Amino acid sequence: MKRVKLPFAGLEVEFADRERGIQQVLEWAERGTWQPVVVFGPEGCGKTAWLKQAAETLRESGFEAIYIDPMRKEFVAHTDARELIDKLAEAAAEAIGVAQLKLATLAIDAVKWLVSKWRKGKVAILIDDAFQAIGLDKAAIYVKALLGLVEYPPEGYERIVTIVATSEGVS
Repeated sequence: MKRVKLPFAGLEVEFADRERGIQQVLEWAERGTWQPVVVFGPEGCGKTAWLKQAAETLRESGFEAIYIDPMRKEFVAHTDARELIDKLAEAAAEAIGVAQLKLATLAIDAVKWLVSKWRKGKVAILIDDAFQAIGLDKAAIYVKALLGLVEYPPEGYERIVTIVATSEGVS
């Protein structure tokens, strides 16, 4: 498995020591997630690093994997759906506040587009700090929208993995 390299205090650090977390991602890759998985933990505990490694692991397992961090206006798209990549890049370039909301919303649209428009069978969406971007008051609605994609997809699919991370910080 390819290990992602992450910037940390002016260094480039290879992802390590999260074998159980990666094993869980591989289990989800085998069967999909039947509901959105919400990962909660203190700021700085490694959720972002784990999500980035999870995106790489899912890509290696044949998924169209999209990692979105609305708060940092950052995304990694492991897909050949050029139009989707362009939309994500356009949203990330928006002004502070607008970009975060657009990226969080595009995460849901990305699953719809990958399944219906581009007929991708294995789709993974990993959203970092989503609740900080949309507001804690909208967290339940956001998770329900992701659940709707799993339960009532726009088209048939083989597997969907949805993971949302949030922290004790702003949320």
